Amino acid sequence: MSSDDGRQLSLLQGFSAPAAPRGTSPVAAELPVARVLIDSPLPHLDRPFDYLVPALDDDAAVPGARVKVRFAGREHAAFIIERLAVSDSPARLLPLARVVSAHPVATPEILALAAAVAARYAGSVSDVLRSAVPPRVARVEKEFTVDGTVPPDVPAQAGQPSVYDRYVNGTLFLARLTEGESPRAVLTTLGGYGPAGWPVELAEAVHAVWAAGRGAVVVVPDQRDLGRVEEALRARIGADEFVRLTAEDGPTPRYRNFLKLLHGQVRVAVGTRSAAYAPVRNLGLVCLWDDNDESHSEPRAPYQHAREVLLLRSELQGCGLLIASASRSVEAQRLIDSGWAQSLTADRPAVRRLAPRVLHSADTFHTDREPLTHQVRIPPVAWRAARDGLQRGPVLIQVARTGFSPALACQDCREPARCQRCAGPLAQSGRGSVVACRWCGRPDHAWRCPTCSGGRLRSTVSGAARTAEELGRAFPGAVVVSSSGDHILDAVDDSPRVVVATPGAEPVAASGYAAVVLLDGNALLGRESLRALESTLQRWFNAAVLARPASAGGVVVVTADDDVAAGHLVRWDPAGAAARELELRTELGLPPAVRYAALTGSLESLAAFLEGVDLPPSCRVVGPTAVRAAAGPAGPEEPGQQSAAGSHRTLVFFRYRDAAEVVGALRARRVSLSARRTSEPVHVRIDPVGAL
Repeated sequence: MSSDDGRQLSLLQGFSAPAAPRGTSPVAAELPVARVLIDSPLPHLDRPFDYLVPALDDDAAVPGARVKVRFAGREHAAFIIERLAVSDSPARLLPLARVVSAHPVATPEILALAAAVAARYAGSVSDVLRSAVPPRVARVEKEFTVDGTVPPDVPAQAGQPSVYDRYVNGTLFLARLTEGESPRAVLTTLGGYGPAGWPVELAEAVHAVWAAGRGAVVVVPDQRDLGRVEEALRARIGADEFVRLTAEDGPTPRYRNFLKLLHGQVRVAVGTRSAAYAPVRNLGLVCLWDDNDESHSEPRAPYQHAREVLLLRSELQGCGLLIASASRSVEAQRLIDSGWAQSLTADRPAVRRLAPRVLHSADTFHTDREPLTHQVRIPPVAWRAARDGLQRGPVLIQVARTGFSPALACQDCREPARCQRCAGPLAQSGRGSVVACRWCGRPDHAWRCPTCSGGRLRSTVSGAARTAEELGRAFPGAVVVSSSGDHILDAVDDSPRVVVATPGAEPVAASGYAAVVLLDGNALLGRESLRALESTLQRWFNAAVLARPASAGGVVVVTADDDVAAGHLVRWDPAGAAARELELRTELGLPPAVRYAALTGSLESLAAFLEGVDLPPSCRVVGPTAVRAAAGPAGPEEPGQQSAAGSHRTLVFFRYRDAAEVVGALRARRVSLSARRTSEPVHVRIDPVGAL
């Protein structure tokens, strides 16, 4: 990490100022120069500029404050980075147009972290700050004084049993946090629900640093996980000792909570990916739940991942770090293998005591007894597990896709059915409903196969709605509920029922599920992606930890033909799966064993871009190749993922030791072309999730 991100503070150095006539209004007597960072989407403006501070704004123009400045005849928003006595620029300086707010929202820690993230992802600091600092709400600022006061420490709760006792080195990890140290660990949890679930584990780690007078940040993928962590924190440290940061709450609550952290009224923040930048004072720990979840990847430039943001923050601020998940990502395994982080896993006796029994429907034991197993969607062993589980409590059925028939094909030749207008996949929302395109919504009442001219359609993938309908007929006396799409359940009680859910939408049962059936394994593993196995295991383990232990009758049935993937789940060995995957990628020279950049644009723009980049000899350049539509979780394309015609992509693979040089060169080339505007733009993404 240190060699990879060595240039993180370069943007905070001095740069030349804009040429302009000197203002006539009096300037501040002390430190009359304000160095500001302009909020602009243009890469060549991503550098500090110097302005004069009017005497009337001397007290309000503090480092970190929002201001307005004149640049190139227009007024721009900006942040003050620092105040200086003398500018090192020979150009004449303009005064600040006005100080928008005296609250120092862009703290030195946030600025340094934003610079590090921008350097790692070849992006702009201003783009990172848009994610780090929420929009201003003027009336909220009136509730706070600019200097702020820190509340007294609250006595810590003591004497509660630790859920970390079941993990090797778990107790030592908590002890080091309590003593004020900053350990870094990767936790592979066994708790999916109840008083020993993963939210309680995160809350206990937060409590350890909070009780020692330090702060903590917890980042989760979505609102459902956020609610569970909030409940655990309320029980552990109290409802008034933490705040949530999420865009779903709207600008007013989000900005109010941001200012509470900024002024030290609370020192624990929990939220989605933007909470990684929370201005927590005396930071002692940053936590991330399920780093393999795609929601952690920022969809806006520079497309940073929350895991990497927290890794950089842990390094820059010297705080502890905890990455927790039911499975284990390959990136987390690399941190362990490099010695940067410690592994927290349960030993085999604890796994046998706490994990459910896992059955593989396609192993030789079941296929020899039931030869038709491969020909049915719900194998006999899965059907029996669901039937017996309904006698003891709720049963979870995980399916790959939402909807009724999300993918259709020709009945005669099996050619995928496509829309005649946009070539999107045709689907059926319900039994007897009209066949329509998933992309443009256009109905197709008279579809004909372009290959064989057939007019009959068949379903290639059964969605959650169709699965629920089929199970309702299979278990006529049972209650069947669906959790997918726009109707997602957070929790269910312990009464017998069948819950059909898509990955990530599984509700939590109060006392765990009596049985969990994982359908459509082949569809998940068949995805054309480097991360197909890794993401499938993530979905399986996230559902499997919701089952009761084997000692309480909990059973999990996985339906997939891949013995390697299913074997990791049967053995309950997510660490072994990640280690094996990392070893394979190291042999092949694929991420995360190496880093890579994805350059997207026309053939001409890519050639012009790379022509001016001096890459080390060790770099491997692949492409350019035409960009094709991305694949969804079960294979077919998703709406909105079709790329523009004529766009191409070039991949540049490079070693970690060369990362600072390569990313810096790509970033400098991007800035140079932006300033000259001599060619079409090239989109640069560093380590993008899902590009391979």
